[in-house]
Amino acid sequence: MLLVDGEPVLCSSAGAASRTGAVGMELVAALAAHPGLRDAADRLKAAPETRISAGREGAPRHVYVFQREYATVDPARVELVGTDEATTCIGVVIRNNRTEMTSVSHMDFPKIVEGGLKQMLELLGDDSAPFDVHLIGGFSDASTKVVRSSGKKHIKQEGYSYPLCCKIVEVLHKSQQQFHLRSFCVLENNTTADSLGNALPVIGGFVVQTSSGVVTPASFDMNSRCPDEVVRRIRVSVCSYDPTWLGRLLETYDTQCDVFRIAPACWMPDWADIASSLNQLSDSEVLMQCSTSPAAEPPHFVENERRIWKYLINNPDWGETFPNHKPRIFHRTSDGSWSRYS
Repeated sequence: MLLVDGEPVLCSSAGAASRTGAVGMELVAALAAHPGLRDAADRLKAAPETRISAGREGAPRHVYVFQREYATVDPARVELVGTDEATTCIGVVIRNNRTEMTSVSHMDFPKIVEGGLKQMLELLGDDSAPFDVHLIGGFSDASTKVVRSSGKKHIKQEGYSYPLCCKIVEVLHKSQQQFHLRSFCVLENNTTADSLGNALPVIGGFVVQTSSGVVTPASFDMNSRCPDEVVRRIRVSVCSYDPTWLGRLLETYDTQCDVFRIAPACWMPDWADIASSLNQLSDSEVLMQCSTSPAAEPPHFVENERRIWKYLINNPDWGETFPNHKPRIFHRTSDGSWSRYS
């Protein structure tokens, strides 16, 4: 059940006979218009962005979550957990205030929401008190039918953030667990525009301080999106074709041991040919064909895509990346960096 300011969020569409998606749509409309949540979103958008860098002395221990991943962290081991690079995706934070255990996911598709939220809750424990929830990311991309660049117009499919957000709030609302919604910085509450009129998200990344539960906007240096950055990006691309991950978030981080276990995802040998073909596209073509929000992507989007394709071209056999179908394991070193164990 969803709560705002300690009170249940009422939904007239919650009956068994309600049409598919009606509950989520009604909830999103009510939450987006709630004065307290709008004020909270404004405060979050006005907060200074935290820049996360790895490898410097005294840097806090952090865990980074890529698209379609999740991580549940123990504050005794991890000081910060977060994600960035979200455009049409939505970041979800669930925190048990009694234990301070915190779970963060980077949701990208409605069909992984129900299973993904179950995964997030597994290690948070049973508690009669409501868990805190923050929903951050996504924007009003449904109105962006045309992408403008350099005087040209490109038609682009519309509407990714809205159905995803509807599904998330619907599943939370129908849960037996109570969730106190603290942030609803999504959709119109997280939308601005560039000089050409393209809609953009205001916040595309955030970090959670595990000891306090404070959430702030954040961006991560490339060396802080670790370990195993390229392989983890590849898993996002190929997992939709791997039945192992149907309806689930990608398993990445071992909470109990504070190690990364990059669970395997397979790809077919012809992915090398596909990658080679995609790598022939121009930068603008990469944006239009490989992004759900080409006008909103960060500057390094195309570079990241090309690094993925280069890896697939050079490693057509996924079994060489995941020998014996085992996870790739990384341990945290004394200076906070990561070292491959297997």
